[in-house]
Amino acid sequence: MTATRIEVGDLRPEEAELLFGLAKSTFETTPGWTDERVVAALANDVVFVAREDGVQAGYVALAPNADEGLVIEQLLVAPGHEHRGVGRRLLAHAEGYAIAQGAPSLLIVAERDNHAARGFYVRSGFVPVAGELLELVLPRRA
Repeated sequence: MTATRIEVGDLRPEEAELLFGLAKSTFETTPGWTDERVVAALANDVVFVAREDGVQAGYVALAPNADEGLVIEQLLVAPGHEHRGVGRRLLAHAEGYAIAQGAPSLLIVAERDNHAARGFYVRSGFVPVAGELLELVLPRRA
């Protein structure tokens, strides 16, 4: 088995259309999905892309919220890249970015019946705070 290399970096302008297509094919039937929401996130949020051996394997989109924290608007691991550490790398990158920005917390919404996602976030240190909202309290930057 050959080891793959996962790198996380900034969104390149030419990747937005591909990432939109990945998100649409993965989440289009999910409640709350809208093309506009994804397009807006890719255009306006801070977006980091995971590339596995140079191929786009997922992304995370972060937006500010009212209490100076950051919200994970979208976290996507592309089909065929699941269970290879892509989600963990994206989440770790988002957490590091949030700490560097001085954010007090990182928030994400995960539907109550999405046990896989909620379990992933809880294992990553998030705690349920209200309904579908989970929070990761971040250490303060020195």
